[in-house]
Amino acid sequence: MSDGNQGGVDLKVVGQRPIRPDGVDKVTGRAQFGADFHLPGMLTGRIKRSPYAHARIVSIDTRAAEKLPGVKAIVTSADFDAGAAGEVEAGESHAAMKEVAANCLAHGKVLYQGHAVAAVAATLPEIAAEALDLIEVTYEVLPHVIDVEEAMAADAPVLHDDMYTKGVTPKPGKASNVAAKHVMGRGDVAAAFKAAGVIVEGRYETAAVHQGYIEPHACVASWGADGQSTIWCSSQGQFLVRAMVAKILNMPLSDIKVIPAEIGGGFGGKTTVYLEPVALALSRKCGRPVKIVMSREEVFLASGPTSGAVMDVRLAARMDGKITGAEMTLKYQAGAFQGSPVNLGLMTAFACYDVEALALTGYDVVSNRPKVAAYRAPGAPMAAFAVESAIDDLALKLGMDPINLRLLNAVRDGAKTVYGATVRYSALVETLEAIKASPHYQTPVGKGQARGVAAGFWFNVGGESSAAVHVDEDGGVTVVSSNPDIGGSRASMAMMAAETLGLPIERVRCTVADTTSIGYSGSTGGSRVTFATGMAVVEAAQKVVADLKRRAAQTWECDIAMVEWKDGVATCTDPAKDVKPLSMKAIAGKTAKTGGPIAAEVSLNAQGAAAGFGVHVCDLEIDPETGRTTVIRYTAAQDVGRAIHPAYVEGQLQGGAAQGIGWALNEEYVYGKSGLLENASFLDYRMPVASDLPMIDTILIETKPNPRHPYGAKGVGEVPIVPPLAAVSNAVSRIVGKRMTSLPMSPAKVLAEMDK
Repeated sequence: MSDGNQGGVDLKVVGQRPIRPDGVDKVTGRAQFGADFHLPGMLTGRIKRSPYAHARIVSIDTRAAEKLPGVKAIVTSADFDAGAAGEVEAGESHAAMKEVAANCLAHGKVLYQGHAVAAVAATLPEIAAEALDLIEVTYEVLPHVIDVEEAMAADAPVLHDDMYTKGVTPKPGKASNVAAKHVMGRGDVAAAFKAAGVIVEGRYETAAVHQGYIEPHACVASWGADGQSTIWCSSQGQFLVRAMVAKILNMPLSDIKVIPAEIGGGFGGKTTVYLEPVALALSRKCGRPVKIVMSREEVFLASGPTSGAVMDVRLAARMDGKITGAEMTLKYQAGAFQGSPVNLGLMTAFACYDVEALALTGYDVVSNRPKVAAYRAPGAPMAAFAVESAIDDLALKLGMDPINLRLLNAVRDGAKTVYGATVRYSALVETLEAIKASPHYQTPVGKGQARGVAAGFWFNVGGESSAAVHVDEDGGVTVVSSNPDIGGSRASMAMMAAETLGLPIERVRCTVADTTSIGYSGSTGGSRVTFATGMAVVEAAQKVVADLKRRAAQTWECDIAMVEWKDGVATCTDPAKDVKPLSMKAIAGKTAKTGGPIAAEVSLNAQGAAAGFGVHVCDLEIDPETGRTTVIRYTAAQDVGRAIHPAYVEGQLQGGAAQGIGWALNEEYVYGKSGLLENASFLDYRMPVASDLPMIDTILIETKPNPRHPYGAKGVGEVPIVPPLAAVSNAVSRIVGKRMTSLPMSPAKVLAEMDK
């Protein structure tokens, strides 16, 4: 359900569905991904990783490996800048560089199985592998801790002797694994519970899950003889890579050029570095280019999943269903280094609802797991699972329709969030009503099936972005974007430029520039690119239009106020001038006589991003003999502002739903007693495939375009993964007859509950 002409705006390109510009290259294999780059004299890099969950590094002996013919360089953390300090923007958060460096190559201790210890560059992969075996690392094995509540215990093995819990007064005198305590709230929660007509409460758990991008981390790094270095890599932000590598290797930013490759999936998991500083350190030592590509096992062992969590929720409500107060405690795994998205979980947990009294507490907890990374709306799906499950319990207790209960409590424009922002341009109510009126919701569930409903929220952000628009001599246009394209941004940038310039989309192409070819931009993350970089593209295109009008006025010798630009053509409105209209091609062909090339670049800090809301409904059935859950029907509705390219937006909703279904039913990191990961492959880590899923229907709600964006865009990429965990769980719980509080709801777990 989508309309490109909302609000009476006559749009010719925005809202249409042109063929994706990267599609042909990707399906024919011509697209260049991180592992596809080859340079003369290039070496193969390999990384030696810890076999233990927690151990002190007593010594690293590289002498035998250095003597192996074909080995050209070996590096350890001693080759990094020991004083790397400060923070760098990394997706939805900031990363402490000292910890990023220690995650790339362990310093003093290994903190999880797979933690990088040393790296080698050699002339052949076989030689590199042999060299890793020859590097002798002596360890003092230490006690480990995997689960979040065990890590919080007073007698738990401590990962960092210098970590004292932030957010606690007075400052603790003893180091612990609790990196930080976050508190948010408002209103009189005690009074709300005292006056409540009904109270529901529960404890909920989610497992750590990986983003599951198909392309592993990969890069090529080349140190130049003049000190100028180049990195080709799969990343969600070439400027982020440059900043982190510069800090870790103590280099000026101007000495590093980062070229973004095509990216075979990221979902937040490629908003940091693992290989790039290691590869460049190797190249710096030997003077030759070095390529490092992770294996799939390395991706699972040593790149960031999202947090597992333990959450306690209590809701106070009147008998008519109005929620008057809530308490919630979130405990999120951060992995080996601090920085779980628990604060985002607190901010998003009740963002869909207007609740007067809230008391929210969150704990960021380290344990002997790989450092977590962002995963689509980081922190929000887990919190929503807990809250939306509790709301479903409330609906069951009161005998209310789950949509009607959410409509009663839905946040509306003008309300204040718990973190202080004012809700604006929200279409949550319209999204709930669209689901309620949908053919899916209006159709009774089948025999033996059940239905679950859940809502979700994500902030969406803006931030720093740059873009350029160049007109060629033939009147065609190139848009230069500053963001890697992981969700269709090349198409949306080209479409917004074409709309602004009055050109058909076929005349506009978009390319993604390296760090030396365009101004700074934040990463592709936070659902920011179509909004923020799109604003830069539109402003650059508007500058080009102004320049075209100036050149037309110069040609006609008339006042520029008498020049109109429409549909890619300049027209003189001065009745005293008998002149023919000038097309883009005509003006572009004579630039030497009118002032030179036509181009504009804009850098800005985009403000005014509007939040997004989604509502999902899921029908499913369970095999009573095996406990296997089959999703029969699924519909995702979302407040999208205005869909620039509706097919891409629909794909985002479907992709988020698919990932959320996998998170709810199958996916988890499984650790043994020794703290080692037991399912580091796609064979054992069970992601859903096409045969596991139904066709996922989508409803795009475009009733409230964002007025702060030239074409009304809101970010759409993160909201879709927030509701599915609870939507699926709510349906499963109704069949089982008991609240399912622990994810994933694997067949064995479901069968055990059904047998009870």
